[in-house]
Amino acid sequence: MCRSIRTLRPPMAPEVGDEDIRAAALQYVRKVSGFRAPAAHNRAAFERAVEAVAEATRELLDDLEVRGGGGGPPRASTRS
Repeated sequence: MCRSIRTLRPPMAPEVGDEDIRAAALQYVRKVSGFRAPAAHNRAAFERAVEAVAEATRELLDDLEVRGGGGGPPRASTRS
């Protein structure tokens, strides 16, 4: 697990924006690919991967049902 990716679900993070989700997606793709920044010939594939991971993360966070654990205030949807 990437240590710099933080938990984005409530109640750990009651306010999560698109920037938080994209940062987590970018860290994940960097870890999996082994590249901090892609070479020019891999840039499009790298960006597509970041966007796909970010969208999957948005869907996951929007669909999760958190029970118990002293949940924080309701969170607005992150879907655009």
